[in-house]
Amino acid sequence: MTRRQDKVAVVGTTCWGTTLAVMLGRKGLDVDLIARTEDEARKLSRERENTAHLPGFPFPPGVRAVASLDEGLGDSGMVILAVPAQNMRANVRMVRAHLDHSVLLLNVAKGLELDTALRMSEVISEEVDPPIRANISVLSGPNLSQEIARGLPATTVIAAADASVAARAQKILATPLFRVYVNTDMVGVELGGVLKNVIALAAGMVDGLGYGDNAKAGLITRGLAEITRLGVAAGAKPLTFAGLAGLGDMVATCSSCLSRNRFVGQELARGRSLNKIMTAMSGVAEGVTTTVAALTMAGKYKIEMPITREVYRVLYEGLEVRKAVSELMGRELKEEFADILRSSGEQA
Repeated sequence: MTRRQDKVAVVGTTCWGTTLAVMLGRKGLDVDLIARTEDEARKLSRERENTAHLPGFPFPPGVRAVASLDEGLGDSGMVILAVPAQNMRANVRMVRAHLDHSVLLLNVAKGLELDTALRMSEVISEEVDPPIRANISVLSGPNLSQEIARGLPATTVIAAADASVAARAQKILATPLFRVYVNTDMVGVELGGVLKNVIALAAGMVDGLGYGDNAKAGLITRGLAEITRLGVAAGAKPLTFAGLAGLGDMVATCSSCLSRNRFVGQELARGRSLNKIMTAMSGVAEGVTTTVAALTMAGKYKIEMPITREVYRVLYEGLEVRKAVSELMGRELKEEFADILRSSGEQA
């Protein structure tokens, strides 16, 4: 079957997946939003919107909900993977028989696999046939789904090892209100989008404690330095973290009331338990599991990540939020760029 370049399949009826389906439908593309079950597909088709995850944003005429993988994936020129990170491997195994070497694969999930600490592009690559691997790309940036669904202007980055693959995906995703840049630093673009969620948890804690904008600005800045250290050690380019997938995404996610990760941190600081917060949420706060995987990566590369370590202690060891902030503020005093100077061989 010939694949249509004007047709996109979105795997995952998450808020972000539905937002992208709606955005591309408004652009005039045919979009199949692939549901988990026939019942879910029928409900979405009947209501013509995703009332569970994106209420108030009707599907454009070109968007349809389907459960059949043959129907949704068979002739789509691009397949967008928009499922939670911890479900990515299972979903790729489910759809891989319907993919071939001509399809573009775009991952939009921002997380690390908990058991392996692998990036999503690495998970996907392990599960698809070799001819498909060169067509994997990733999307990341300051992309709060509710704002994009409302038609507000936004920017993002698509990265692929092959610049031509990124450019093909760019052409499909770009709209007059959604500006897409390309990059070949997949490691940096992915890790920027992934690791900023941990810092957003900490930013929410600062907000929940009422510590003010000075404290949060300092946290964001030091958090960016922290995730950049790990990213560079893993093979990313430092400049990527100064771009949309690094600083841009960090600012949006640490500042916005629409950020799930910031919300979790804020509620923890107000005394709610992690279990109660997560149970009441309709979406996934990827930073909760990313914190564990990030520390696994940090151990592998021997990178110090003090903010991530304190967030982990709050999430999993019962450390009181105020105490965690106090311990960060009480760390040994040092030169601001000591870590960078050390890595370049200069004296701090």
